[in-house]
Amino acid sequence: MDFNLSSEQELLRDGLTKFLAGRYGLEQSRAAAKTGAGWQPEIWRGFAEELGILGAPLPEEAGGIGGGAVETMVIAEALGHALVVEPFVDTVVVAGGLLHRAGGERAHALLAEIVAGSAVVAVAATEAASGENWRDVDTTARRDGDDWVLQGSKVMAVSAPLATHLLVTARSSGARTDTDGISLFLVETDSAGGGFTAHPYRTIDDRRAADLSFDAVRLPAAALVGDEGQAWASLELARDEGAAAVCAEAVGGMRKVLADTVEYCKQRQQFGQPIGSFQALQHRMVDMHMEVEQAAAAVYLAVLNLEAEPATRAKAVSAAKATIGRAARFVGQNAVQLHGGMGMTEELAIGHYFKRLTAIQYEFGSTDQHISRYAALTRPRE
Repeated sequence: MDFNLSSEQELLRDGLTKFLAGRYGLEQSRAAAKTGAGWQPEIWRGFAEELGILGAPLPEEAGGIGGGAVETMVIAEALGHALVVEPFVDTVVVAGGLLHRAGGERAHALLAEIVAGSAVVAVAATEAASGENWRDVDTTARRDGDDWVLQGSKVMAVSAPLATHLLVTARSSGARTDTDGISLFLVETDSAGGGFTAHPYRTIDDRRAADLSFDAVRLPAAALVGDEGQAWASLELARDEGAAAVCAEAVGGMRKVLADTVEYCKQRQQFGQPIGSFQALQHRMVDMHMEVEQAAAAVYLAVLNLEAEPATRAKAVSAAKATIGRAARFVGQNAVQLHGGMGMTEELAIGHYFKRLTAIQYEFGSTDQHISRYAALTRPRE
C-alpha cells in the first residue's frame, strides 16, 4: 500500500508548515490563549484567505477544495506540531462534516461561511450525566406550533466561547439512549434568547470551552439540521472523524516533543558530557521514537478506514485512539522527565505540549472507552 502523499498534499503540508513557522510563535499564541478571546482571529482569517485550509475537506459547491480524510490528517498533524489552539477540528472537521451530510439551504450557506472564515461552529453534544456518550441525550426538543423549544444543558462544549453558531443535540422522540430520536439543531449564539446561558472557561491545554444551559429556548423550524430524529448515524461518524483528526494532531505534537527532547539532550551537560551520550537516555529516546511511529501507523489505519462500513471504521478509529493514548502519555511524560524541572515551566514548549497531549487522550472518547469499544467490536460471536 502506498503511504506517500501526492504532490498536492505535500504542497498543502509545506505551505501550512511555512505559514505557522513564520507567524505562530509559542509566546504569542500562549498569550492569546490565556487572555481575551482565547485565540487569534487574524490567524483564522489567514487560514481561510491565504491558505484555504478551512475548505480543504469541505465540498467544492460550498467553496471548499473537496479533499478527504488524508488532507484533514495532513493539516491536523501540522497544527499539532505548532500547538495551534484555533478550532480547526471542532469547526471544519466535526461541525463541517455534520452540516455537509445534513444538506439543505441553511447548512450549505453556513458551510460557505466556514470556508470564508466568517463563521465558527462548535458542537454541543456532551452532557453531565452521560459524559462522552453522545447517544445518551437528556436535552429535549419539542414542537410548539412552527417552532422548536429546547430544554436541557450541555457540558464541556469545546470552542463554544469562540463560536458564532452551535450545533446542539437534543432528543425529539424516543427513550434517553435510543439511537432513533436524536435531532440536531443550529443555534446562533448572538440571538439565542434569554433562556440561553453559557459559562465559558479555559481548559488545561489552553483551549476554550463552555457549559451551556437551554431553558425553554425557542428556535424556528429552520433550526432543525437534517431529518428529525435521524442524526445519530452522522453524529457517530463525526465523532470518529474528530477522533482521527486529534490523533493526527497528537502525532504532530509528539514529533515536535521528541525533536525538542533529542536536541536538549545534545546540549545539556552532565559530568562533562552531553546527557544524550548516556546509553540509558538513548534507549529512552528510542522508545519514544518507536511510540511515535506506532502512533503514526495507527493514524494511517484510521484515516484509510473512515469511509469503510461502520464496524470496520469504528475498530480502526478505536485502535488508533487507544494507541495514541498510550503513546501520548509515554512520550509526554518522558519528555518532561528528560528535561528535568524545566519541563513544566511556562517558558519552555515541552510543558505546553504535554498538557495538550494529555487532553487529547480524553477527546472524542477516552483511551479506556476506545479500548472497550474495540474489545466489544472484536469479541467472537457465540
